[in-house]
Parts: sequence; structure tokens; C-alpha cells
Amino acid sequence: MSYLPARKGRHRQRYEDNLRLVAGCIPYRVEKDVEDSRISVLMISTPNRDDLVFPKGGWEDDETVNEAACREALEEAGVKGILDEEPLGVWEFRSKSKQNSCSLEGGCRGYMFALEVTEELDSWAEQSTYKRQWVSPEEAYKLCRYDWMSEALEKHLRRMERNSNIEKAEKLVEHQMLSAGCSTKPSNLEESFSKCIVQG
Repeated sequence: MSYLPARKGRHRQRYEDNLRLVAGCIPYRVEKDVEDSRISVLMISTPNRDDLVFPKGGWEDDETVNEAACREALEEAGVKGILDEEPLGVWEFRSKSKQNSCSLEGGCRGYMFALEVTEELDSWAEQSTYKRQWVSPEEAYKLCRYDWMSEALEKHLRRMERNSNIEKAEKLVEHQMLSAGCSTKPSNLEESFSKCIVQG
């Protein structure tokens, strides 16, 4: 299978307030069985390290932040999916090569998103550099290299729980209305639920 080569270099890199702009995502999947649903997240390893990270990289001037996040997931982890267009958050941090530097150089502003994985490729652009690993959220917290990525994971899990509770409430209301002989939801209830779920 052929794939597009990974982008290299920083000649198209976006900067704002002297910070390099980066985009990344938390690739995830939900495995449903009869009694419960389990979430797994996809992390990647880098050479000579035991800890893991989520795919992320430079946001370039010819793409949107959403496109950059999807591109990084494809290049580094070999996955495609459905990106939630609402960011999990924005974090400022220092690049790994400048962690101990006192200069302004090396500052980054990272935008993180959730990506529901729909396709896992057998080969991808940076496969020789990054190895992927599906882990539970609990394992992800232990293995994650950066605190800001752990915070993004926490926000993602809270958002999923909130959305899951809304779906459960919708199903309960629908079941109760069907039991009472109603065939459709009242429009004002539908509006209130759509206001609670803000996805792109």
C-alpha cells in the first residue's frame, strides 16, 4: 500500500506570539459489548524512550488546525477517523529539545482534539520512527510523557462521559414517551439536547 510521505522541515510552520503552533489528537475507539462499553486510546512511542505520547506536530500555513491534527494522526500513528472539531483545549509548553532552556526559543502552543478511529493502516509514513499501542485510559495516564497531554486525556474522558449521559437520557426519555403512546420527541426537548452537545 502506498501513502503520502510525511512533511518535513519548518518552512511552512505557523507561529503566534513567538510560539510554534502545533496540533494533535487523542485517537480512540469504543468497544461495545452486551453489558458495557470500553474506551481505548492510541499512543505512540518514540526511539529510545519508554513513555508514550499522542500524535502531534507542526500546524502549517496551508492547512486548518483540524487538518493538521488529522495529518499528524495519519503520519505518526497510521490512523484515520472522525475528528471532533471542538478542541479539547490549548496548552503552552516547551518543545522536548528545549525543556531545560531559559530562552524564549522552543515555546509551543498546542491544540488537541479527539479522533474517533475508523481505519487503522497496515503501513504509514513514519512507521519506522513511531510504534503505536492501544492502551486503556488508566495505562495512558501512567505512560504519558507530558502532563499537558494527560490533562487533554482527562478532558476527553469527561467530554465522552458527559455525551454518554446525554445519550442515555435521550434514550430514557424516548423509551418513556413510547411507553406512554407518544411517537416523537417534543421539539423543545430535542433543542435542549442539541444545545448540550457541541460537536463540529
